[in-house]
Amino acid sequence: MKKTLTIILSVAFIYCNNIIFETSNTRTYGDINGDGTVNIQDVILIVNNVLSGQYDASSDLNSDDYVNVLDVVQVVNIILYGPPEGECVEGNYSTAGILVDIDEQIYNNDESINNYSIYSWTSNNINRFLVGNGIPNHEVGTFPNSNCPNTISEQNVNEEFSLFPVVLYDEGNYNVGGPMGASAYALNSVKFDPATAGRCNDNGVCSLAQGQGDWNIEALGHNTFDFGDDMNHAHVQPSGAYHYHGIPDLFLDFLAQNEDMILVGWAADGFPVYARYAYSDACSDFSEIISPQPSWRLKDNPDPGRPAVLTELSGGPNGGQSNLNIPIPMGAFTQDFEFVEGSGDLDECNGRVGVTPEFPDGIYYYMVTDEFPFFSRCLKGEFSSNGNGTGGGTGGGGGGNGAPDCGQVPPGMPCCGDGFCGGPENSTNCPQDCP
Repeated sequence: MKKTLTIILSVAFIYCNNIIFETSNTRTYGDINGDGTVNIQDVILIVNNVLSGQYDASSDLNSDDYVNVLDVVQVVNIILYGPPEGECVEGNYSTAGILVDIDEQIYNNDESINNYSIYSWTSNNINRFLVGNGIPNHEVGTFPNSNCPNTISEQNVNEEFSLFPVVLYDEGNYNVGGPMGASAYALNSVKFDPATAGRCNDNGVCSLAQGQGDWNIEALGHNTFDFGDDMNHAHVQPSGAYHYHGIPDLFLDFLAQNEDMILVGWAADGFPVYARYAYSDACSDFSEIISPQPSWRLKDNPDPGRPAVLTELSGGPNGGQSNLNIPIPMGAFTQDFEFVEGSGDLDECNGRVGVTPEFPDGIYYYMVTDEFPFFSRCLKGEFSSNGNGTGGGTGGGGGGNGAPDCGQVPPGMPCCGDGFCGGPENSTNCPQDCP
């Protein structure tokens, strides 16, 4: 044994003495002394452990519960060739035991809130459960404001999510969001719902509140339409539901993300949601941390019939303006984007299969990104689309273009069941009021 180690160590000195594999801000596989590099010093430390018969988990690179010559060879290979590539495949997933014991009541003294943020996560053998009030636990913008005249109020968030999510759709199920229920919930019980109620027709007549026409207005990424969103890319529905359209920056600060891969919530189908950062090699948790790029791209040319000019703002905040003649740049409509497979790191639902800190063997997960689509517009797994939230729950219901229930809105606001067809209602989402 000692003779074999002597030979390996001699070779290591010859080939590795001037070679250093620099680790990134991820798990430092092979960095035994924790100095941020994998070099000959780490080889020496493993050899010393072998000769002294001491066991050190950081030196057991192949996880066989022994520190021996195989681990020495492994660290030498890391120095010479870099860390081994990971591998992960779609399979049977379980999220049991992950973030199922959370119970928080945090007073938020932000002037737009002055209320407790209350949320809890529990589970049984089949599902995880979220109970909360939808009040964010971080600073928000000023609400109401001129472009979002709604006040943040408590919601009845009561949702369930499968602990054993299954990928069912090769290209995703797009029947999510809006009146079909929230796409996902952050850990603080605030929902993700990236779409809006804004629409334009071919003549450039637009409304930010349940408009008519085939062109869906995006909340983020342009300056033509202003939905009054704040520094968290969020705003407030008529029901008082504060919700995220994109990266919730101050919530990430609350979670102390820095540049780590961090779980921020759960999608309606039970798969986890991460924000902004992930591993460059999806299947290797000792690869570099990057910001994965969506595979959605701005089209080279607008679709036929697309309005190029905003002529009239007919509804919503600041509605009733005509003869505007304001150019509408590409990127203002959802239809301005197309999915180009392989052009980025993520699939059409802004997700991928990969390893994460919570799931070292790999899982399908969604990403919240800085670029379109910002958050998934489709889901890969099974979920309930009952109009009341996710997974069969009775939560806040309705996303950016939801039709609020009469028990959820202030007196005088349009709601489903009041016999008045207007405001956020239309013949699709509120048939009892809009025959």
